[in-house]
Amino acid sequence: MPFLGQDWRSPGWRWVKTEDGWKRCEPFSAALEDGNNQLNDISHTVILTGDDEEIYSTEDCEFAAKKRKKDHFRNNTDSQCFYREKWIYVHKESTRERHGYCTLGEAFNRLDFSSAIQDIRRFNYVVKLLQLIAKSQLTSLSGAAQKNYFNILDKIVRKVMEDQYNPRLIKDLLQDLSSTLCILIRGVGKSVLVGNINIWICRLETILLWQQQLKNLQMNKQVNNGLTLSDLPLHMLNNILYRFSDGWDIITLGQVTPTLYMLSEDRQLWKKLCQYHFAEKQFCRHLIPSEKGHIDWKLMYFALQKYYPIKEQYGDTLHFCRHCSILFWKDTGHPCTASDPDTCLMPVSPQHFIDLFKF
Repeated sequence: MPFLGQDWRSPGWRWVKTEDGWKRCEPFSAALEDGNNQLNDISHTVILTGDDEEIYSTEDCEFAAKKRKKDHFRNNTDSQCFYREKWIYVHKESTRERHGYCTLGEAFNRLDFSSAIQDIRRFNYVVKLLQLIAKSQLTSLSGAAQKNYFNILDKIVRKVMEDQYNPRLIKDLLQDLSSTLCILIRGVGKSVLVGNINIWICRLETILLWQQQLKNLQMNKQVNNGLTLSDLPLHMLNNILYRFSDGWDIITLGQVTPTLYMLSEDRQLWKKLCQYHFAEKQFCRHLIPSEKGHIDWKLMYFALQKYYPIKEQYGDTLHFCRHCSILFWKDTGHPCTASDPDTCLMPVSPQHFIDLFKF
């Protein structure tokens, strides 16, 4: 008996006997059939659209119904089956007990980064991880991981637009991502891109739109009749500035009031910041004297930042158990089998997260 399907690997078409004869039907899920009852009730010979009457054949109607169901699957975000696990096992080679290996895309899908961005302690960590992936590892992600990547990025942009939280960090991420996509699109054929080129062009257009929205972002002025930052004593304001580990945050806070500007220009403050991020040998090579003969520590900080990486601080990070080879968020824990689990824990920076999956 010959195959009746379009693909020789398929089981063939399913035929149903009706009063008008045998009709071909395609199996779809019950959820989609319920959502398309109105389409199924329409006659298979005539479809009325607007003021004109258009007559379609049975195959045209079936093709339209099939395309509609396919678009429903594609646009329905609930149909994405990503794991939401508290920890994952990082294995780099096959064994008798476990086959295959864990990739960067698999780890990105299985760990719950979508919920992590709602936690202010993990927000900067996830954004930095997305930025590092955008610079070098974007093409190594699978199609599902890339889709998950841009879904999380969309949630991050929405959160920044609503809460106005750290827009400078997101601007840097989008700038690096747009530069990477421009290079990939111009060099199409030279590098492997998962998906159609038109999808990547649409993603680039979306990123440019996000950049324009963040550029036009206006900070909401909060009305508060209680105690404000300006009402604090000078020594408390000075202590707040000494808690910052990013020079741009100090400059931004110094633009609020003249008092904060005066405190943000303190030489001792910038000296402590240079000593925290850089070794003595590093900033001794790039001494920048001021007009009065003193060292301009503020200019030194931004000069050294171009040559050396700065220390990263995060409220909460992923941790790796060297005994169990498990990657997890610290506050969630994991089923460790070591006698002293605390000695096996190792904090994982965003760069170390990517290095874990390099083979």
